[in-house]
Amino acid sequence: MIPEKLLNLVVLALLLAVPYWASLNDAPFTITLATRATIFALAAVGLNIALGMGGMVSLGHALFFGIGGYTMGILAFHAQSFTPLIDGPMVIEGTKSMPVIWAVAMGVSALAALVIGALSLRTAGVYFIMITLAFGQMLFFFTISWSSYGGEDGLSIFLRNEFPGLDTLVPFNFFALCYGLLVLVILFNARFARSPFGLALNAARQSPDRVRAVGLNPQRLKLVAFVISGTITGLAGALFADLNRFVSPTMFSWQTSGEIMVFVILGGVARLCGPVVGAVAFVMLEHFLGGLSEFWHIYLGLLLLLIVLFARGGLVGLVARRGAAHD
Repeated sequence: MIPEKLLNLVVLALLLAVPYWASLNDAPFTITLATRATIFALAAVGLNIALGMGGMVSLGHALFFGIGGYTMGILAFHAQSFTPLIDGPMVIEGTKSMPVIWAVAMGVSALAALVIGALSLRTAGVYFIMITLAFGQMLFFFTISWSSYGGEDGLSIFLRNEFPGLDTLVPFNFFALCYGLLVLVILFNARFARSPFGLALNAARQSPDRVRAVGLNPQRLKLVAFVISGTITGLAGALFADLNRFVSPTMFSWQTSGEIMVFVILGGVARLCGPVVGAVAFVMLEHFLGGLSEFWHIYLGLLLLLIVLFARGGLVGLVARRGAAHD
Protein backbone atom coordinates (compact mmCIF):
# COMPACT_ATOMS: atom_id res chain seq x y z
CA MET A 1 0.00 0.00 0.00
CA ILE A 2 1.15 3.55 -0.71
CA PRO A 3 0.87 6.59 1.57
CA GLU A 4 -2.41 8.41 1.11
CA LYS A 5 -0.68 11.77 0.70
CA LEU A 6 1.21 10.42 -2.32
CA LEU A 7 -1.95 8.92 -3.76
CA ASN A 8 -3.75 12.26 -3.39
CA LEU A 9 -1.02 14.00 -5.39
CA VAL A 10 -1.13 11.30 -8.08
CA VAL A 11 -4.92 11.55 -8.37
CA LEU A 12 -4.86 15.34 -8.74
CA ALA A 13 -1.97 15.16 -11.22
CA LEU A 14 -3.80 12.61 -13.39
CA LEU A 15 -6.99 14.64 -13.28
CA LEU A 16 -5.02 17.59 -14.67
CA ALA A 17 -2.99 15.55 -17.15
CA VAL A 18 -5.92 13.94 -18.99
CA PRO A 19 -7.61 17.16 -20.20
CA TYR A 20 -4.19 18.70 -20.91
CA TRP A 21 -3.43 15.75 -23.17
CA ALA A 22 -6.90 16.04 -24.72
CA SER A 23 -6.39 19.75 -25.47
CA LEU A 24 -3.14 18.95 -27.28
CA ASN A 25 -4.87 16.24 -29.31
CA ASP A 26 -8.04 18.21 -30.09
CA ALA A 27 -10.40 16.03 -28.05
CA PRO A 28 -12.82 18.54 -26.48
CA PHE A 29 -15.31 15.88 -25.36
CA THR A 30 -12.66 14.30 -23.13
CA ILE A 31 -12.07 17.71 -21.56
CA THR A 32 -15.81 18.04 -20.96
CA LEU A 33 -15.85 14.65 -19.22
CA ALA A 34 -12.93 15.70 -17.03
CA THR A 35 -14.68 18.98 -16.21
CA ARG A 36 -17.86 17.11 -15.31
CA ALA A 37 -15.88 14.80 -13.01
CA THR A 38 -14.12 17.78 -11.41
CA ILE A 39 -17.41 19.55 -10.65
CA PHE A 40 -18.94 16.37 -9.24
CA ALA A 41 -15.81 15.94 -7.11
CA LEU A 42 -16.23 19.47 -5.76
CA ALA A 43 -19.84 18.74 -4.79
CA ALA A 44 -18.75 15.49 -3.12
CA VAL A 45 -15.95 17.21 -1.20
CA GLY A 46 -18.64 19.49 0.21
CA LEU A 47 -20.81 16.55 1.27
CA ASN A 48 -17.76 14.78 2.70
CA ILE A 49 -17.34 17.56 5.27
CA ALA A 50 -20.84 16.89 6.59
CA LEU A 51 -20.78 13.12 6.15
CA GLY A 52 -17.17 12.14 6.74
CA MET A 53 -16.20 14.67 9.40
CA GLY A 54 -19.54 15.49 11.00
CA GLY A 55 -21.30 12.14 10.65
CA MET A 56 -24.36 13.83 9.10
CA VAL A 57 -25.93 11.55 6.49
CA SER A 58 -27.65 14.12 4.29
CA LEU A 59 -29.88 12.88 1.49
CA GLY A 60 -30.77 16.42 0.53
CA HIS A 61 -27.47 17.92 -0.62
CA ALA A 62 -28.90 18.22 -4.12
CA LEU A 63 -30.82 21.14 -2.64
CA PHE A 64 -27.60 23.18 -2.39
CA PHE A 65 -26.41 21.86 -5.76
CA GLY A 66 -29.67 23.07 -7.28
CA ILE A 67 -29.59 26.41 -5.47
CA GLY A 68 -26.16 27.07 -6.91
CA GLY A 69 -27.33 26.06 -10.36
CA TYR A 70 -30.48 28.19 -10.29
CA THR A 71 -28.57 31.16 -8.88
CA MET A 72 -26.29 31.02 -11.88
CA GLY A 73 -29.19 30.43 -14.28
CA ILE A 74 -31.33 33.29 -12.98
CA LEU A 75 -28.50 35.83 -12.90
CA ALA A 76 -27.28 34.86 -16.39
CA PHE A 77 -30.84 34.76 -17.78
CA HIS A 78 -31.54 38.32 -16.71
CA ALA A 79 -28.17 39.43 -18.06
CA GLN A 80 -28.76 37.87 -21.49
CA SER A 81 -32.38 39.08 -21.70
CA PHE A 82 -31.45 42.61 -20.54
CA THR A 83 -34.20 42.57 -17.92
CA PRO A 84 -33.58 43.55 -14.28
CA LEU A 85 -33.70 40.87 -11.65
CA ILE A 86 -35.51 43.28 -9.34
CA ASP A 87 -37.23 46.42 -10.64
CA GLY A 88 -38.56 49.35 -8.70
CA PRO A 89 -36.88 51.89 -6.41
CA MET A 90 -33.83 49.65 -6.24
CA VAL A 91 -32.86 48.02 -9.53
CA ILE A 92 -30.76 44.85 -9.42
CA GLU A 93 -29.41 43.62 -12.73
CA GLY A 94 -28.37 40.15 -13.77
CA THR A 95 -24.72 39.37 -14.39
CA LYS A 96 -22.49 37.12 -16.47
CA SER A 97 -19.44 37.58 -14.26
CA MET A 98 -18.36 34.23 -12.87
CA PRO A 99 -16.79 35.58 -9.65
CA VAL A 100 -19.99 37.48 -8.83
CA ILE A 101 -22.17 34.47 -9.65
CA TRP A 102 -19.99 32.19 -7.50
CA ALA A 103 -20.14 34.61 -4.58
CA VAL A 104 -23.92 34.91 -4.79
CA ALA A 105 -24.39 31.15 -5.22
CA MET A 106 -22.23 30.44 -2.19
CA GLY A 107 -23.99 33.10 -0.13
CA VAL A 108 -27.49 31.86 -0.94
CA SER A 109 -26.43 28.23 -0.38
CA ALA A 110 -24.85 29.14 2.96
CA LEU A 111 -28.02 30.91 4.10
CA ALA A 112 -30.17 27.94 3.04
CA ALA A 113 -27.79 25.53 4.81
CA LEU A 114 -27.96 27.63 7.98
CA VAL A 115 -31.77 27.52 8.08
CA ILE A 116 -32.11 23.89 7.01
CA GLY A 117 -29.27 22.74 9.24
CA ALA A 118 -30.69 24.52 12.28
CA LEU A 119 -33.99 22.69 11.77
CA SER A 120 -32.60 19.32 10.66
CA LEU A 121 -30.06 19.02 13.48
CA ARG A 122 -32.90 18.97 15.98
CA THR A 123 -33.24 15.36 14.80
CA ALA A 124 -30.76 12.50 14.38
CA GLY A 125 -30.33 9.22 12.57
CA VAL A 126 -32.98 8.26 10.05
CA TYR A 127 -35.05 11.34 10.94
CA PHE A 128 -32.16 13.60 9.90
CA ILE A 129 -31.89 11.71 6.60
CA MET A 130 -35.60 12.10 5.92
CA ILE A 131 -35.86 15.78 6.82
CA THR A 132 -32.96 16.71 4.54
CA LEU A 133 -34.59 14.64 1.79
CA ALA A 134 -37.88 16.45 2.42
CA PHE A 135 -36.29 19.89 2.03
CA GLY A 136 -34.72 18.82 -1.25
CA GLN A 137 -38.02 17.51 -2.59
CA MET A 138 -39.76 20.73 -1.57
CA LEU A 139 -37.40 22.75 -3.77
CA PHE A 140 -37.69 20.14 -6.53
CA PHE A 141 -41.46 20.52 -6.77
CA PHE A 142 -41.25 24.29 -6.32
CA THR A 143 -38.95 24.68 -9.35
CA ILE A 144 -41.20 22.39 -11.43
CA SER A 145 -44.01 24.89 -10.93
CA TRP A 146 -41.75 27.98 -11.24
CA SER A 147 -42.93 28.97 -14.72
CA SER A 148 -40.97 32.25 -14.70
CA TYR A 149 -37.78 30.24 -15.08
CA GLY A 150 -38.89 27.40 -17.29
CA GLY A 151 -40.77 25.19 -14.85
CA GLU A 152 -40.18 21.50 -15.50
CA ASP A 153 -38.60 22.31 -18.89
CA GLY A 154 -35.69 24.07 -17.21
CA LEU A 155 -33.86 27.22 -18.24
CA SER A 156 -31.30 27.52 -21.05
CA ILE A 157 -28.38 29.96 -21.04
CA PHE A 158 -27.11 30.86 -24.50
CA LEU A 159 -23.52 31.81 -23.69
CA ARG A 160 -21.03 30.77 -21.05
CA ASN A 161 -20.37 33.29 -18.32
CA GLU A 162 -17.24 35.38 -18.21
CA PHE A 163 -14.07 35.31 -16.12
CA PRO A 164 -11.67 38.28 -16.25
CA GLY A 165 -8.78 37.69 -18.65
CA LEU A 166 -9.89 34.21 -19.72
CA ASP A 167 -11.86 32.87 -22.69
CA THR A 168 -14.21 30.49 -20.89
CA LEU A 169 -15.56 29.10 -24.17
CA VAL A 170 -12.25 27.28 -24.60
CA PRO A 171 -12.93 23.89 -22.93
CA PHE A 172 -9.54 23.62 -21.22
CA ASN A 173 -9.81 27.13 -19.79
CA PHE A 174 -13.14 26.35 -18.16
CA PHE A 175 -11.74 23.05 -16.87
CA ALA A 176 -8.77 24.93 -15.39
CA LEU A 177 -11.14 27.22 -13.47
CA CYS A 178 -13.06 24.26 -12.05
CA TYR A 179 -9.85 22.38 -11.27
CA GLY A 180 -8.35 25.38 -9.50
CA LEU A 181 -11.44 25.74 -7.32
CA LEU A 182 -11.36 22.00 -6.53
CA VAL A 183 -7.72 22.18 -5.44
CA LEU A 184 -8.41 25.23 -3.27
CA VAL A 185 -11.33 23.48 -1.58
CA ILE A 186 -9.28 20.32 -1.00
CA LEU A 187 -6.50 22.38 0.58
CA PHE A 188 -9.08 24.13 2.74
CA ASN A 189 -10.52 20.74 3.71
CA ALA A 190 -7.08 19.43 4.68
CA ARG A 191 -6.41 22.45 6.92
CA PHE A 192 -9.96 22.37 8.26
CA ALA A 193 -9.64 18.72 9.34
CA ARG A 194 -6.46 19.49 11.31
CA SER A 195 -7.72 22.71 12.87
CA PRO A 196 -9.01 22.83 16.47
CA PHE A 197 -12.53 23.18 15.07
CA GLY A 198 -12.07 20.15 12.83
CA LEU A 199 -10.78 18.05 15.72
CA ALA A 200 -13.71 19.19 17.87
CA LEU A 201 -16.13 18.30 15.06
CA ASN A 202 -14.59 14.86 14.76
CA ALA A 203 -14.98 14.42 18.51
CA ALA A 204 -18.61 15.54 18.30
CA ARG A 205 -19.23 12.86 15.70
CA GLN A 206 -17.70 10.13 17.85
CA SER A 207 -18.80 11.14 21.35
CA PRO A 208 -21.17 14.12 21.71
CA ASP A 209 -21.46 13.64 25.48
CA ARG A 210 -17.71 14.02 26.02
CA VAL A 211 -17.70 17.15 23.86
CA ARG A 212 -20.46 18.63 26.02
CA ALA A 213 -18.45 17.71 29.11
CA VAL A 214 -15.61 20.00 28.02
CA GLY A 215 -17.97 22.91 27.41
CA LEU A 216 -18.53 22.65 23.64
CA ASN A 217 -21.88 22.43 21.88
CA PRO A 218 -21.82 19.53 19.36
CA GLN A 219 -24.94 20.81 17.59
CA ARG A 220 -23.29 24.15 16.86
CA LEU A 221 -20.15 22.43 15.62
CA LYS A 222 -22.22 20.31 13.26
CA LEU A 223 -24.26 23.31 12.11
CA VAL A 224 -21.13 25.22 11.12
CA ALA A 225 -19.84 22.16 9.26
CA PHE A 226 -23.22 21.75 7.54
CA VAL A 227 -23.15 25.38 6.38
CA ILE A 228 -19.61 25.01 5.00
CA SER A 229 -20.65 21.77 3.31
CA GLY A 230 -23.71 23.35 1.68
CA THR A 231 -21.71 26.37 0.55
CA ILE A 232 -19.16 24.25 -1.32
CA THR A 233 -21.87 22.10 -2.91
CA GLY A 234 -23.68 25.27 -4.00
CA LEU A 235 -20.51 26.47 -5.75
CA ALA A 236 -20.34 23.13 -7.57
CA GLY A 237 -23.95 23.57 -8.68
CA ALA A 238 -23.17 26.96 -10.22
CA LEU A 239 -20.23 25.46 -12.13
CA PHE A 240 -22.32 22.50 -13.29
CA ALA A 241 -25.02 24.82 -14.64
CA ASP A 242 -22.36 26.87 -16.41
CA LEU A 243 -20.85 23.74 -17.94
CA ASN A 244 -24.21 22.65 -19.38
CA ARG A 245 -25.55 26.18 -19.88
CA PHE A 246 -28.81 24.76 -18.61
CA VAL A 247 -30.57 24.32 -15.27
CA SER A 248 -33.58 22.16 -14.48
CA PRO A 249 -35.46 20.83 -11.43
CA THR A 250 -33.55 17.54 -11.68
CA MET A 251 -30.65 19.30 -9.97
CA PHE A 252 -32.81 19.20 -6.81
CA SER A 253 -33.90 15.56 -7.17
CA TRP A 254 -33.18 12.87 -4.60
CA GLN A 255 -31.37 10.93 -7.35
CA THR A 256 -28.83 13.75 -7.58
CA SER A 257 -28.38 13.66 -3.79
CA GLY A 258 -27.86 9.91 -4.03
CA GLU A 259 -25.25 10.29 -6.76
CA ILE A 260 -23.27 12.82 -4.73
CA MET A 261 -23.32 10.40 -1.80
CA VAL A 262 -22.21 7.57 -4.10
CA PHE A 263 -19.16 9.63 -5.11
CA VAL A 264 -18.13 9.89 -1.46
CA ILE A 265 -18.75 6.22 -0.65
CA LEU A 266 -17.02 4.96 -3.80
CA GLY A 267 -13.88 6.96 -3.18
CA GLY A 268 -13.86 6.67 0.59
CA VAL A 269 -15.75 8.48 3.34
CA ALA A 270 -13.58 11.01 5.22
CA ARG A 271 -10.72 10.50 2.75
CA LEU A 272 -9.30 13.77 1.47
CA CYS A 273 -9.38 12.84 -2.22
CA GLY A 274 -11.94 10.07 -1.87
CA PRO A 275 -14.67 12.23 -3.45
CA VAL A 276 -12.37 12.96 -6.40
CA VAL A 277 -11.69 9.27 -7.01
CA GLY A 278 -15.37 8.43 -6.60
CA ALA A 279 -16.52 11.15 -9.01
CA VAL A 280 -13.96 10.15 -11.63
CA ALA A 281 -14.93 6.48 -11.29
CA PHE A 282 -18.62 7.36 -11.67
CA VAL A 283 -18.08 9.46 -14.80
CA MET A 284 -15.88 6.76 -16.35
CA LEU A 285 -18.47 4.06 -15.66
CA GLU A 286 -21.21 6.29 -17.03
CA HIS A 287 -19.24 7.01 -20.21
CA PHE A 288 -17.82 3.58 -21.03
CA LEU A 289 -20.56 1.30 -19.71
CA GLY A 290 -23.35 3.68 -20.71
CA GLY A 291 -22.32 3.18 -24.31
CA LEU A 292 -22.74 -0.57 -23.93
CA SER A 293 -26.03 -0.71 -22.10
CA GLU A 294 -28.67 1.66 -20.75
CA PHE A 295 -28.70 -0.51 -17.62
CA TRP A 296 -25.11 0.39 -16.68
CA HIS A 297 -26.29 1.34 -13.18
CA ILE A 298 -26.42 -2.40 -12.44
CA TYR A 299 -22.62 -2.54 -12.63
CA LEU A 300 -22.34 0.60 -10.54
CA GLY A 301 -24.59 -1.00 -7.95
CA LEU A 302 -22.46 -4.15 -7.86
CA LEU A 303 -19.29 -2.09 -7.41
CA LEU A 304 -20.91 -0.06 -4.64
CA LEU A 305 -22.11 -3.25 -2.93
CA LEU A 306 -18.61 -4.75 -2.99
CA ILE A 307 -17.11 -1.57 -1.56
CA VAL A 308 -19.66 -1.33 1.23
CA LEU A 309 -19.16 -5.00 2.17
CA PHE A 310 -15.42 -5.45 1.72
CA ALA A 311 -13.75 -2.02 1.43
CA ARG A 312 -15.11 0.41 4.00
CA GLY A 313 -12.34 2.85 3.09
CA GLY A 314 -13.56 3.01 -0.52
CA LEU A 315 -11.31 2.79 -3.56
CA VAL A 316 -8.73 5.00 -1.84
CA GLY A 317 -8.69 2.70 1.18
CA LEU A 318 -7.90 -0.30 -1.05
CA VAL A 319 -4.58 1.10 -2.24
CA ALA A 320 -3.53 3.69 0.34
CA ARG A 321 -2.70 3.76 4.02
CA ARG A 322 -3.26 6.64 6.36
CA GLY A 323 -0.19 8.30 7.81
CA ALA A 324 0.40 8.95 11.45
CA ALA A 325 -0.89 12.46 11.00
CA HIS A 326 -4.19 11.24 9.56
CA ASP A 327 -3.66 12.08 5.87
